[in-house]
Amino acid sequence: MTEYTTVSIPKDLADRVEETIEGTSFSSTSDLVRFLLRSIVIEHQREGRLTEAEFAEIAEQLQDLGYLE
Repeated sequence: MTEYTTVSIPKDLADRVEETIEGTSFSSTSDLVRFLLRSIVIEHQREGRLTEAEFAEIAEQLQDLGYLE
């Protein structure tokens, strides 16, 4: 059985994510966040570690999606 934890994001960001995922295969904000985090972790594990440039690229992508300010 999978255990879960809660991650908090600002309400205005959650609202923006809800608008963004309309019409996609993501059924909730949680689905999108799990997908994004899983993608980052898999890439990190595949490469062994993230370079500073890779980290900056991921941060920029998350900022574009509204997850980082």
